[in-house]
Amino acid sequence: MNKTYRILAINPGSTSTKIAVYENSKEMFSLTINHPAEELSSFSRIVDQKEYRTELVKKELESRGFALSSLSVVVGRGGLLKPVESGTYLVNQRMIEDLTRAERGEHASNLGAIISNEIARLAGADAYIVDPVSVDELPEIAKITGMAEIKKPVLSHALNTKAVAKRFAKEKRTAYEKLRLIVVHLGSGNSVSAHVAGRMIDVTNSMEEGSFGMDRAGGIPSMQLLKLAFSGLYDFKSLKKKLFGQGGVYSYLRTKDFRKVEKKVIDGEEEAILVADAMAYQVAKDVGAMAAVLNGDVDAVIITGGIANSNWFVNALKRKISFIAPVYLYPGEDELRALAEGALRVLEGEEEAKIYK
Repeated sequence: MNKTYRILAINPGSTSTKIAVYENSKEMFSLTINHPAEELSSFSRIVDQKEYRTELVKKELESRGFALSSLSVVVGRGGLLKPVESGTYLVNQRMIEDLTRAERGEHASNLGAIISNEIARLAGADAYIVDPVSVDELPEIAKITGMAEIKKPVLSHALNTKAVAKRFAKEKRTAYEKLRLIVVHLGSGNSVSAHVAGRMIDVTNSMEEGSFGMDRAGGIPSMQLLKLAFSGLYDFKSLKKKLFGQGGVYSYLRTKDFRKVEKKVIDGEEEAILVADAMAYQVAKDVGAMAAVLNGDVDAVIITGGIANSNWFVNALKRKISFIAPVYLYPGEDELRALAEGALRVLEGEEEAKIYK
């Protein structure tokens, strides 16, 4: 008889904390705990929100009759850690220390391991993270930038990207390690990645390169950016915000909701059509680049993320990339499910938990 594991998954965002409880792969419940801006404003650093968010998670579990002692494992979204290989990692003290120092940046995802570790400690269970944004499996050749002082930084939507690639392989009754895939994640930022032999060997970092997204500028002409940086109009913080948070579609159409963009497109608004077409155009170029990384030998292109729910955008993208390989659609960003699946693979002995060093 198969053993039943109860898994709590935690995904902290900038203004919310999403949680779900699973029994093996079956979702028992999920919800989003919203955090009002006035409450978050009292914390000087993101890590300072640990106790505040932990107590809210505990309260929600208790109100639904889930005792902490019933949990087999707690799994959280991984944050801005040192570069690591893909996999499920046991949360340890070194990881907590690195996330607390936040040397690679302050981000709400840094709380995933910290909150999970606190609740797991109270539950007498282990805490894990799965495929943090810092997953780096790129060969050195992929990190050469053309400027010796700068090495390509690898940050991506690794959790959802890896999860849908493995889900696709399972549905095709084959191993992820046997496939040559291009995975397109479409969200606030877009990540396009190449996968071979079970490794993500190249990926666009939506903070700095590739296509623009809903609020990220992507790759910007460097000389024009330099002129802007030294124009005296911006300091580092304000220019960074224009690139990451106020860039991309938002800089043209003043919305971060692609559903509103799609409505404008359907209504025939010319600027919206041009901007949305331009994003599809740029994403398609990234897909073509990843096809070159795989020497043109591609088993499938997988499209995922929130914008994958848009028939209009998906069709616009398909028209440009369908010649490369069959295109498959996995709309949405089911990160809680991806976290639970990663923990379950360890619990059932399909994978070994890795140790963060």
